[in-house]
Amino acid sequence: MENFTDSLQHFLFENTPIHGNIVHLNHTYQQVLQHQTLPLVLKQALGELMAASALLSATLKMEGAMVLQLQSKGALKLLVVECSSSLEMRATAKWDVERTDEIADSTFLNLVKNGHFVITLDPNSGAPYQGIVPIEGETIAEMLENYMQRSQQIDSSLWLHCDGESASGMLLQKLPEQLGQNLEMQDADAWNRVNVLAQTVTTEELQNLSPERLLTRLFSEEDIRLFEEKPTRFHCSCSKTKVSNMLRLLGADEVNSIIAERENIEVNCDFCNKQYVFDAVDAAALFASEPVIKLSDSTH
Repeated sequence: MENFTDSLQHFLFENTPIHGNIVHLNHTYQQVLQHQTLPLVLKQALGELMAASALLSATLKMEGAMVLQLQSKGALKLLVVECSSSLEMRATAKWDVERTDEIADSTFLNLVKNGHFVITLDPNSGAPYQGIVPIEGETIAEMLENYMQRSQQIDSSLWLHCDGESASGMLLQKLPEQLGQNLEMQDADAWNRVNVLAQTVTTEELQNLSPERLLTRLFSEEDIRLFEEKPTRFHCSCSKTKVSNMLRLLGADEVNSIIAERENIEVNCDFCNKQYVFDAVDAAALFASEPVIKLSDSTH
């Protein structure tokens, strides 16, 4: 693969209120899925959701994380992707394992019908914001376009692709009217014109062309400024400290009861499959007012 993989590049159309991003995820995507065995339809959906999360996260003037969740009550329960402002990503899926064959033979749209899209912005400082909307659209791209238009009043166009091995995507956005009014007056037809040109993109071009070549192919007559690429990477933020805090919420009686029955508590991270093991000594340290016993590093 060319060196534009696992990166995002921002671009803008000069003297217009239009800007965008292009992302390619190869190793990042494969690392996210290396501990998860998913039916192809879910691998592709999770890849598209990862590409979308990177494209949208890069538009935010916020230090923190964006979490995209597709929730359903059928055979598929949850698709979730977390992308930080530094483009560190993790993702996972939850589904009824006994219905795996049914999922493999289904379409993505059937799996998420009557579901909800949940978008959470979690800044490093300040309160998180969460939007929950019904799923509207036939693809993840359409669902997010509708969300951005209805909930954020931002005109957005998305193109997403995942073949189960890599993921890619392109985003076009128009600045809100109050911010882009003067630019729009200079070129009132820009948004419509650029979208008509962008609609000619193929999945092969989206996946295989570098951002520079793709923009040249689609918008050869437009004046575009392309910025430096930013790397993406897989990163799971789980830690023994976070698992310890979760166990403290259960309370000493519950934790000690589980350990008495099973000899230890095993917690597996859904995102990276890392295992955290707590024995009786660890439990005592968890609930000691002044711990003098260091937690054992019993991780695998």
